[in-house]
Amino acid sequence: MKKLILGSFVAAALAGASAPALARTSVDFHVSFAPPVAPYELVPAPRPGFVWIPGYWDWRVHRHHWVRGHWVRSRPGYYYEPVRWVHRHGRYYGHGGWRDADRDGVPNRYDRAPRNPRWR
Repeated sequence: MKKLILGSFVAAALAGASAPALARTSVDFHVSFAPPVAPYELVPAPRPGFVWIPGYWDWRVHRHHWVRGHWVRSRPGYYYEPVRWVHRHGRYYGHGGWRDADRDGVPNRYDRAPRNPRWR
């Protein structure tokens, strides 16, 4: 009985430790093979205060998964770069997502912060 309880605690600890490692906060990653051809999507009329995110192939559970296009509330100081796949050095790299609008590497909400080394 003690071994069963101890084994359960070890399994729970390992499962909890690996969950954050699986969480991806960026769309930039690489895989060994190309995604399929993207299906055609009809883009709806513009909506004020929102950005259309076109459909893209995402990498989920060891395979490509189609994510349909959708509206997302706009983020001041950022622009959305559509996800694209680039072949380089025998691998396919997925790039895209929200990017800093002035491309200085500092989120715009911190651009005029006192400790921002790029602000003059």
